[in-house]
Amino acid sequence: MPNLLMDPGARSDLMRRIRSTNTAPETIVFREMRRRGIYFQRHYSRVVGSPDLARPRKKLAVFIDGDFWHGREIERVIARYGKESGWSRKLLRNMARDREVDATLVGLGWSVLRVWESDIRRKSTRDEVLDEIEAFLCARLRPKSSDAQTPHETD
Repeated sequence: MPNLLMDPGARSDLMRRIRSTNTAPETIVFREMRRRGIYFQRHYSRVVGSPDLARPRKKLAVFIDGDFWHGREIERVIARYGKESGWSRKLLRNMARDREVDATLVGLGWSVLRVWESDIRRKSTRDEVLDEIEAFLCARLRPKSSDAQTPHETD
């Protein structure tokens, strides 16, 4: 088990090494979408949430969420540390912020797709997720529901 009691400088150095943009899963998606001839913008900062991939004219946003930081395994974190622990509160805030970003974008007329980074890393699910992203970005018709398509509610 890693030492959780670090001095602030060491903790800062450790956290600085965690990338937030151009992660390995993002790079896989970017390369594959370009290979498939799909135009998009990376890390589109002109809308709330800065989607990892965006098609602004079609108002389509894709987020590639890290499993830990966006709460895919929140139950395990809560079971290990308790619901009132710092980690649990941080992850629950992140998940709430994700829902707020989705709601804001949907309110602005955007469609949102969220995928888990581990589903891109895992070779057995990668093609399915890449096909889902392609279908989402190439859709001529908007989904009938104005709700965001997010794995957070289905897992």
